Amino acid sequence: MSIPLGKGILLVAAPALNDPNFRQTVVLLCEHGPEGALGVIVNRPTAMSISEALPQVPILEGQPHVLYSGGPVQTNQVMMLYRINQTPENSHQVFDGVCLGGDLEIMERILMEQPGQESFRAYLGYSGWGPGQLESEMQVGSWITLPADPSIVFEKEPT
Repeated sequence: MSIPLGKGILLVAAPALNDPNFRQTVVLLCEHGPEGALGVIVNRPTAMSISEALPQVPILEGQPHVLYSGGPVQTNQVMMLYRINQTPENSHQVFDGVCLGGDLEIMERILMEQPGQESFRAYLGYSGWGPGQLESEMQVGSWITLPADPSIVFEKEPT
């Protein structure tokens, strides 16, 4: 049985999905509504570290955190998923304490308060769908839906 579309679910690319942007991907759906949908690919690490992408953030220097490819939309924009007890002002709760945002101050706070923990992930770009587009892709069997879990999102080596 398929889980209905909504924020906080995982979209797993079906083997028949031929779009090279999404082949063999797992996308965390972060927003879904009449205007469309937005998510980030959680299993596509890049060869770049976050410190290379954001050299202006001193606390990142020497950090081993990998930058992930979030999708083909706005590939010059860094977005972050993070686990935090309280949802900060400039972010959106996705599910179970996992938030989406782009505020570098939040990332700095997490690194200072929770060093060594996998509490955030940074993504270059995101995955976006216009009104009805994702629903159409679902009807032709392009995606399989699964419940999301923070351990999947923040796993050290996602596959």
